[in-house]
Amino acid sequence: MNWRNTLILAIIALAGVAYFRFFEMKRPGTEEARRQAQNMVNFDRSKIDAIIIQNGDQKIEIRRRDNKWRLETPIKDQADGALVESLLSDLENWQKEGTIPAKEIDADKSKLAEYGLNKPKLKLKLLGHDRPPEILFGKDAAMEGRMYMRFQNSKQTFLASQSVKKDIDKKPEEFRDRKLTDLSNAQVRRVVLKTPAGEMELEKKDTHWDILKPLRARADDQKVNDLLSQVTSARIGQFVADDRGDLRPYGLAEPRGSITLFDQEQKKDQKVEIGESIKVFGREDKGQTLQIGTVPEKEKDQVYVRFAPRGSVYTLPKKIEELLNAKPADLRDNHLVRIDTDILDRITVDAPGKTKTVLARKDGNWTIPSRNNAGADSGAVRRLLDTLQNERVTKFVEDVASNLSKYGLDKPQLQLTFSSFASENTAETKAGEQPFATIAFGKEEGDNVYARLTDEPFVVTVRRGLLDQISPDPVRWQDLSIFKFKPEQIHRLSVTTDKELSLGLDQNNQWHWLKGSGAINQANLQSMLTTLSNLYAVRWLGAANPHQGFDKPQLVLSFTTPPDNKTSHRLTVGAQNNDGTICARVDGRDSTFTISGSDFNNLKLPLETQGNASPSPTTTPTLSATP
Repeated sequence: MNWRNTLILAIIALAGVAYFRFFEMKRPGTEEARRQAQNMVNFDRSKIDAIIIQNGDQKIEIRRRDNKWRLETPIKDQADGALVESLLSDLENWQKEGTIPAKEIDADKSKLAEYGLNKPKLKLKLLGHDRPPEILFGKDAAMEGRMYMRFQNSKQTFLASQSVKKDIDKKPEEFRDRKLTDLSNAQVRRVVLKTPAGEMELEKKDTHWDILKPLRARADDQKVNDLLSQVTSARIGQFVADDRGDLRPYGLAEPRGSITLFDQEQKKDQKVEIGESIKVFGREDKGQTLQIGTVPEKEKDQVYVRFAPRGSVYTLPKKIEELLNAKPADLRDNHLVRIDTDILDRITVDAPGKTKTVLARKDGNWTIPSRNNAGADSGAVRRLLDTLQNERVTKFVEDVASNLSKYGLDKPQLQLTFSSFASENTAETKAGEQPFATIAFGKEEGDNVYARLTDEPFVVTVRRGLLDQISPDPVRWQDLSIFKFKPEQIHRLSVTTDKELSLGLDQNNQWHWLKGSGAINQANLQSMLTTLSNLYAVRWLGAANPHQGFDKPQLVLSFTTPPDNKTSHRLTVGAQNNDGTICARVDGRDSTFTISGSDFNNLKLPLETQGNASPSPTTTPTLSATP
């Protein structure tokens, strides 16, 4: 075989592979081919551009525009997309349940008339790429739920279910979308609301709403979303008329108010009007508009509305009139402050006559820079932030703070500043601390205290008890962890109550008395070591005072830890507080703290076994020592 023959055979082989890959592999499998053969029609729904239904003299035309379905004939309106997609789905799954060949129809000319297919009243045509032929619907068959149908230019007749016929044998109004608008709350970025009380404007910045008119203030996100939902979730009761005629019978010639919704793309906006005159120039208006007029005489639970983008008059449930009652005070956010914890890096507590306390976030934890970056009580910081985020204003005192001294806000008793921090200059931010919110607290009045955000003009009051949770003393923000050891790291222990006991580990890691007698209660010892090695404060108290009982302590615990067993730690337990906690302090720490009653009970457990047992070493397993 010469090289030419070899080349020809190779080309033939490659062509065979290409044919298989590009043609055979695209053929449906046996099961799929069988299913498709039983389908009444096979088509790609994504390529269908229009649906035309001929029902007697009535023609219904529905077209896809901008990936949405619209009624074009006999009414121009938004179509019910779910209804249209359900029709297409039923068409895709429409199966042949019987076939009457064309030659049988030709043999008996009366058959088509008998099946209602000679001059059928109901027809369905799909427009688009690879569309199926027009479908003609005949009479119902004797079999329940079945009917006759055929395709245009074909006498072959099929027996099929009535599902598709039921989908299209409707009045044009039934194909109209009863959902007022396809806008969702999440898409709305701006709102203009006109009511008999005046005009309001709201704008969404990032994820929060603000009131722009008649005053600039934070809006309550939930209340704004509830207001928007009255429009975005509204469902039409009746389709009354188009809006090109006389609107006076519906009370819509002079609407009482309006709400305008602007979407996030600032295109094809929607406007909703409620009974106040407004000029609408077709689709040129930005915003989708609904006007609410009078209540129909026979349907007192409905109200006439006009929705500009769809150019029609409808009825909606009378509840939509609640929009007319909306006032700025109703939509105003009564939370004291918004804190973006995603960018929060610094919290500064500033009180006159005291050093500023700064709490800094580092690697997800909080530290106190003024105390050599000692760990802060991250739980307490989170609780403070949660409290502030949820704190609600008890009263809006003034919308324009013209006299701060009147409320003690010219020289606040306490000020909280929240900042982000950048270690280097970037295109967006400069290096250093960037404050984004500051709360000032002024005079107290009864159970309240005056407060304001320094970047807002308002004066408000909040609970006086809020101040008790904001300590300007850095000591109060310390980490609550007192000791961070493992029980087996404690090698020597001294316990002083009304007497002194002392224990140590021998070379075999067995505890023995250095000062004491009798058998050692191993269970009590291990409970004591576990509590002591991982002791937590309930809260910090600050500097010691005589009432804390350290001049006559209830308990003193001293212990040493590796590597040299010379590092000594000393815990002194003083008086009990009214809340059941006990005052305590540790040598080397400049603040006292409290411990829980349960921890105290574990720390004072008796270590000497009661009875006359000899002081020989116990064989009970003990905690191993760390080298």
